[in-house]
Amino acid sequence: MTAQSTPANTGDSITIPANIRWVLLGVMLALLLSMLDGLIVGTAMPTVVADLGGLDHMSWVVTGYTLATACSTPVWGKVGDQFHRKTVFLTSVALFIVASVLCGTAGSMAQLIVFRIIQGLGAGGMGAGAFSLIGALLPPRERGKYQGMTAAVMAIGQLGGPLVGGFVTSHLGWHWAFYINVPLGVACIIWCWLLLHLPPAQRPEKIIIDWLGITFLTGAITALVLAATWAGSTYAWLSWQIIGLAVLALTLLAAFVATERRATEPLMPPRIYSGHRNFPIAAILLTVSGVTVFGATLYLPLYQQVVQAASAANSGLLLLPMMIATLITSSIAGKVMTATGRYKIFPVLGCLLAVVGLGLLSTMSTDTPRALTSLYMVILGAGTGLSMQMASTIAQNAVELRDIGSASAATNLFRNLGGSIGIALFASLLTGNLTVGITPAPGERTDPRVGSAHLTQAARDLYVHDVAHATHLIFLTGAGIAVAALIASVLIKEVPLRGTPDTATSARPDAETG
Repeated sequence: MTAQSTPANTGDSITIPANIRWVLLGVMLALLLSMLDGLIVGTAMPTVVADLGGLDHMSWVVTGYTLATACSTPVWGKVGDQFHRKTVFLTSVALFIVASVLCGTAGSMAQLIVFRIIQGLGAGGMGAGAFSLIGALLPPRERGKYQGMTAAVMAIGQLGGPLVGGFVTSHLGWHWAFYINVPLGVACIIWCWLLLHLPPAQRPEKIIIDWLGITFLTGAITALVLAATWAGSTYAWLSWQIIGLAVLALTLLAAFVATERRATEPLMPPRIYSGHRNFPIAAILLTVSGVTVFGATLYLPLYQQVVQAASAANSGLLLLPMMIATLITSSIAGKVMTATGRYKIFPVLGCLLAVVGLGLLSTMSTDTPRALTSLYMVILGAGTGLSMQMASTIAQNAVELRDIGSASAATNLFRNLGGSIGIALFASLLTGNLTVGITPAPGERTDPRVGSAHLTQAARDLYVHDVAHATHLIFLTGAGIAVAALIASVLIKEVPLRGTPDTATSARPDAETG
C-alpha cells in the first residue's frame, strides 16, 4: 500500500501513511482510556466513599473532573495548532497517567478531588488531541473508511467500563480503578511515539497565548457546568443561584466573543464559525448527541434494572443492542461517504431515527418486554451511528487545516457540554417524579439513588411505576430536543469533501454539489 496525497482546502496536502490503521489505533487508545476511566471510576465510587469518607463531597469527584476537561479542551486544541500536535497530545496523555497514579494514592476525599481535577486537565488534551490528529492524518473524504474503528472503541469503552470497574474494585481494591490507566496510557505513548509521524505544517513564528479569551471562556464554562450540575438537585431550577449562574455564563460568553474578534491569535478563531455554516450546524448536532447519548446510557440501564428486573451485575451489557447498531451503521455510512462523496443524507436520516427511537422509548411502561426495549434501542443506536461521527467529519471539513485543532476541541467541548446539560435535565426529571406519592414506613428507604430494595411491596410497586413514568418523561424530552437536531441537519450544505479525487473545487469549502 502506498501513501496517498490529497488536497486540503487551504492548499496544504495530507499524506496518508501506509500503516494508517495501526497509527489510528494508537491514537484511539487515548479515547478508550478516557472512556474507560469515567465508567470504571463511577463503578468504584461507592467503595471509595466507604474507605475515604466524604460522602457530601463525592459529587465533586465527577464535577471537578468534568470542569477541568471542559475548560482545558479548547486550550489544548489551540496550543496544538500553534505548536506541535503530536507533542501536545502525548503531553496530555502523560499528565493523565501521572494524575491517575496520584488519584490511586489519595488518602482523603479532598486529595482525590484535587487529583481528579488534574486528571481532567489531561483528559481535555486527550480528547481534543485525538480528534485533531485524526483530522491531520486523514482528509474528510477518506475518513469514512475508518469511522467503524472510532465507533468500535466507543462501544468497547461503554461496555467494558462497568465490567472492568466491578472486577477491579472487587478483587484488587478501588486504588486500581486509577492504576489500571497506567499500562494503557504508557502503551498509547510508546505506540504513538514510534508510529505517529505528522506531515510538516505551517506554524506561527511566535506563539501567542490568548489569556483573556481563556479566562472568559473558562469562567463561562464553569458557570454553565455548575448550573447544569446543581440545577434540580442542590438548587431548584428557578432558584436565584441557578439563574445567577446562567446570567454569569451568558455575560462571560459575550465578553469572550468580543475578545476573540480583537485577539491576534484567538483561542477559538471566529473564522471557524463564520467561514461556513456547516460548522455551527455540526456543533448543534454534536451538542444534541451529547444530550441524547448520555441520557440513553444513564437511564436505560436504570429502567431495565428497576422496571424489567434485569441484573445490575452486567449493566454495561444492557446497552449492547444500541452499541452494535451504532457500530454497524457508522461503518456503513463511512464507507458509502468515502465511495460516493455524499454525506448529507446520513445526519438527516440519523436524526430522524433518533427522534423515532427516543419517541418509542418514551412509550415504555411497567409491562414493556425486554425484547421490545432492545428493538427501540437498536433504532436509537442506528440513528446515533449515522449522525454523530458524520457530524465531526462535517465540522472538520468546514474549517481550514490550520484550525483543525481548535475546531476539534470545539466540537468535543459541545458534545461534553451537551452531556452535562442532559444529565442535569434528566436527573431533575427523575428525582422530581420518584418521590411523588411515596410515604415511607419506619425504617424504609425511598431515596431513588439506592433503589427499591428496602421498600415494602406496595411502596416498591409505586417506586417501579414512578421510574417508568420518569423514563417516559426523560425520553419524550430527549425526542423533542432531537427534533432541533433534525431541523439543523436539513440545513447542511453538501460541499465537496477534502480528498475528493475527481473534483477540482474540493479545495473550496464554499463550493456545493447541490
